Amino acid sequence: MNAPYGMQLTEDCHSCALHKDGFFCQLSPIPMKAFETVKFTSSYPSGAVLFVEGQAPRGVYMMCKGRVKLTMTSLEGKTVIVRIAAAGELLGLHSALSGDPFEVTAETLEPCQVNFIRREDFTKLMRNNHEACVNAMTQLSNFYRGACQQIRYLALTHSATEKLARFLLESASKGHETKLGVRFNLSLTHEEIAQIIGISRETVTRALTEMRNKMLITTNGPSVVIRNRPALEAMAAA
Repeated sequence: MNAPYGMQLTEDCHSCALHKDGFFCQLSPIPMKAFETVKFTSSYPSGAVLFVEGQAPRGVYMMCKGRVKLTMTSLEGKTVIVRIAAAGELLGLHSALSGDPFEVTAETLEPCQVNFIRREDFTKLMRNNHEACVNAMTQLSNFYRGACQQIRYLALTHSATEKLARFLLESASKGHETKLGVRFNLSLTHEEIAQIIGISRETVTRALTEMRNKMLITTNGPSVVIRNRPALEAMAAA
């Protein structure tokens, strides 16, 4: 089905070409059929807000395509990016299961295809399908690991260069080897990187420039190549 924002909307999970390993995409036929009957597929432009911190949960949002940033904001207006969610992930899972208000705000970073499942339908799916329940628990485990990583950035890493070096090395885990080094895409602004690792935007810009000057990394738009991994690892461990 044609959709706005330059996307081809796919509503049938069985014929979808966006399948992701280890997520709801991989459910066996019976729980997948149950999932198909309760989901509502929509597309969103970049900058769309799916839900807001403090809002009562209406359901969960499964990412089919695109990326979403999850943020928390203090009373003083300071914003921290808790996670960048990608295709295959469930958003709002904890709140849907507990009934507590959303702890974060979810905003699309690019055009996204999203499946929405109402809370009552989702909890029924969890009760009736062991496989779907295990999948949801696995995602909660991933969220916990991400929260521990965020604590390390914000509280247990001392210098700005150490924070940024750790962030680049972790981002590179999803990259691929080239003759020059590990290449990966980092489609985030300096402000968004700063909100993830807990430093100022100016510091991110200055530290990236320093790393480029030392030939630790090279950048070309969103593309980053780690040219000297041992040096970057030493910086991360400083």
